[in-house]
Amino acid sequence: MDAELVARKPGWAALWFEHARAHKPAAFGFVVALCGVLVLLVQSVVQLASGSAAPGLRLALLGGVAGFAATGLGALPALVLRGLPQRLEDSLLGMAAGMMLAASAFSLLLPGLEAGAAQLSSKPLGAGVVVIGMALGVLLMLGLDAFIPHAHETTGPCGPGADRCSRIWLFVFAIAVHNLPEGMAIGVSFSQGDMAVGLPLTSAIALQDIPEGLAVALALRAAGFAPPFAVLVAIATGLLEPLGALLGVGLSSGLALAYPAGLGLAAGAMIFVVSHEVIPETHRNGHQTPATLGLMAGFALMMVLDTALG
Repeated sequence: MDAELVARKPGWAALWFEHARAHKPAAFGFVVALCGVLVLLVQSVVQLASGSAAPGLRLALLGGVAGFAATGLGALPALVLRGLPQRLEDSLLGMAAGMMLAASAFSLLLPGLEAGAAQLSSKPLGAGVVVIGMALGVLLMLGLDAFIPHAHETTGPCGPGADRCSRIWLFVFAIAVHNLPEGMAIGVSFSQGDMAVGLPLTSAIALQDIPEGLAVALALRAAGFAPPFAVLVAIATGLLEPLGALLGVGLSSGLALAYPAGLGLAAGAMIFVVSHEVIPETHRNGHQTPATLGLMAGFALMMVLDTALG
C-alpha cells in the first residue's frame, strides 16, 4: 500500500506547475526575471560569438573560486566542533549581513549609478537602469524562494515538494540558493576587468562565506551526520559561487547598459537575501542587540575594505 502511495505522488514538473497555478503573482515575477536574465545572457553570447571575450572572465572565475574556498574554510572547524554559542553565531551572521549590505551599496550600486550616468549622460536615466536591474534581482529571488524547496525558521518548509525533504536538507538548499546571487555579484563586479570594483566585493563575500559554511556544517552535525560528511556537504553548497560568477560576467559583458543593469540585479538579489533571510535568522533567538552590533561592525569593515582596496 505504501509503495502504491509513493508511486502515485506527482513528479517534480507537476508539482512546480501546480505551485505556479496556486502562486500566480510569484510565478509571473519569476518568469519576467528569467526572461530579463535570458535577454542579457543572449546578447552577451552574441557578442562573445563575434570574438569579443569578456575582459574580466578569468578574474570573475577566480573570485567565485575564492568564495567557494572561503565556504570550505569556514566548514572545516565542524570536524572538531559540535556547535557554537547561539549568541556568537547570531553575531557572526549579523556581521555577514552588514558586509553584504555594504558591499551592495559601495561595490554594486554606486559603481552602477556611475556607469549608468556616464553611458546615458543623465543621472536620473542611469539610476533608472540600475533600479530596473534591482527589480529583476528581487523578482529572481522571489521566484527562487517560491519554487525551490527550502525552509525558513519562522514559517517552516516552503516551495513545491518541501514535504519530501527533511528540514535539515531544506536548510542546506536555502544556503546553496543564497550563494547564487553572491557569485553573480562577483561575476558582474569583475565583468569589466575593474579590480577597484571587484576586489572589495569579492573580499567581503569571501569573508562572510566563512560563518555561512560553518553554520551549514554545524547544522548537519547537530542533525546526526558524521563530521566528514557534514563538512563535505557544506563545502558543496559553495559550488554555486563560481557558477554564479560565470553567469554574472556573462550577463554584464555584452551591451554597455548590461553592466549597470547587472550591478543593480546583483545588488537587489543580495539585499533581498539579507532582509528576507539573514537578519530574521539572527533575531529569532533573542540576540537582537549582539546581531545588530555585528551588522554594524560588518558594515564598517566592508566600508574600510572598499576604501583600502577600491
